[in-house]
Amino acid sequence: MSGAIEIEGAEPPKRVRLGLLGCGNVGAALVGLIERDHDEIAARTGISLEVTRVAVRSMSKERGLSLPDGVLTTDGASVASDPDVDVVVEVLGGIEPAREYITAALHAAKPVVTANKELLANVGGELAEVADGAGVDLLFEAAVAGGIPLIRPLRESLVGERITRVMGIVNGTTNFILSQMSDRGTGYAEALAEAQSLGFAERDPTADVEGYDAGAKAAIIATIAFGARVVAGDVYHEGISNISAADIAYAEQMGYRIKLLAICERFDDDDSVAVRVHPTMVPVGHPLAAVSGSFNAVFVEGVSVGELMFYGRGAGGLPTASAVLGDVIDAAQNLAKSTHASLGSIGRSRIRPIDELSSAFYVNLEVADEPGVLAAVAGVFGGHGVSIRSMEQEGLDDQARLVFITHEASESAVRATLKELAALDSVQRVNSVLRVIGREG
Repeated sequence: MSGAIEIEGAEPPKRVRLGLLGCGNVGAALVGLIERDHDEIAARTGISLEVTRVAVRSMSKERGLSLPDGVLTTDGASVASDPDVDVVVEVLGGIEPAREYITAALHAAKPVVTANKELLANVGGELAEVADGAGVDLLFEAAVAGGIPLIRPLRESLVGERITRVMGIVNGTTNFILSQMSDRGTGYAEALAEAQSLGFAERDPTADVEGYDAGAKAAIIATIAFGARVVAGDVYHEGISNISAADIAYAEQMGYRIKLLAICERFDDDDSVAVRVHPTMVPVGHPLAAVSGSFNAVFVEGVSVGELMFYGRGAGGLPTASAVLGDVIDAAQNLAKSTHASLGSIGRSRIRPIDELSSAFYVNLEVADEPGVLAAVAGVFGGHGVSIRSMEQEGLDDQARLVFITHEASESAVRATLKELAALDSVQRVNSVLRVIGREG
């Protein structure tokens, strides 16, 4: 194998047997990586990886893999308890039966590597406690940002850093759709159809486009970054399905690009945390504005370290399998040393609801084109203490479109403003409302 280094007199590599729960895109890619790079991995790490059991839903499905007879099974529980399996890799997805199998493996003192964001965002704390009690690893680098190393830096390199905010693009499907809308001027429906045709979006894209996928990842990030137990239900989320071509155009005109961001924040005054996912107008000069296609990028902000940025492919079989393989090697080496990587103490912090947060806002209104309307609308903003930073006006026959960017204001004040605006006779429609970070680039 090219790149392998043999050291005379070195001990033979330690055999570590893997049991896979699931063998779809990621599982099959992992098996392929292990076959391709087996000798180099053994030479560099002293670990000889061998896939000995693979649980699948269908034995007849063609996977393009040459697995020995007896490796495939439809009994996932048997893989978790098999004495001939040293490390369990879960790439099934969903909460059950994945939780059942992982719990059984951990109780049997088998380290577990998982890429299951939905599971971790809902019962990750519970599983971490089982893993710590058994003295084995529960590793999940691939669950949040595909091939981008993020969880390990948060768990290890930055464990002594007080992280105040993690913010980024963690869903490649929505970033692809918004990039197509911005770069090519396509509408939302057309961009979604293209994402589906290219395999970036599922037939039912709800989890991606409505922010559930990003919300699950945000819950995991916040838990690790802040040492506070956050579950998917704690995350406020809005999706991108209501973003229009007009919103994209006005954002560009004002010096912004629209991105679906996951934002996790910790507040010094009471150590509470807030976790949210929503479309956001990002200044064109900000690095996140330049992240296009299906790529992901995450900013980590700490008191001492300042800003760090992690960028790369956040999805796909091979990038995700690469992250899984890194965890598998870590787990195998730790198992050989009878040690494990603990998540440490995960406490409970108050989760700030969205109404307690503040942001600048973009507000797009259609109003009657008549005297006094602008003054009436501005008066509603002022009456709720929401200051206007900039305004654009466009004529639409007997109507007009008013587009505002506010200064930072509380969510509750903006909600009250919007409610009163919608009740004005001169306001025909509130077209869209988006949060804004930073100032014009």
